[in-house]
Amino acid sequence: MDPKHPDGARPNGAALAAFLAAGIGGFAMGLIVILSETGVFEAPVLYQPAGGVSGRTTLAVVVWLVSWAVLHARWKAREVEHRGVATAALLLLLSGIALCTPPIWGLFS
Repeated sequence: MDPKHPDGARPNGAALAAFLAAGIGGFAMGLIVILSETGVFEAPVLYQPAGGVSGRTTLAVVVWLVSWAVLHARWKAREVEHRGVATAALLLLLSGIALCTPPIWGLFS
């Protein structure tokens, strides 16, 4: 038995922080792609053979890691309601995937 949690329950905040951060990172990727395709923002080319995708993915990974670190620090010792977080993570991830598709790009250009 864990002395910090005598009732046997453990906080779920750290795990849910990872789920929500994944959704945020996925949405960030879609948003970066849309901004790049519309000419609003151009991600730097970090590896010439890969082109602009190297900068886009790197920026999305940075957003994911920062959001994960912030959420983990805030939620690691908390019990967080999982349905709302799971729903938000799923919606963010699906939105990010949708924003990465060429038919959606046409709506913004």
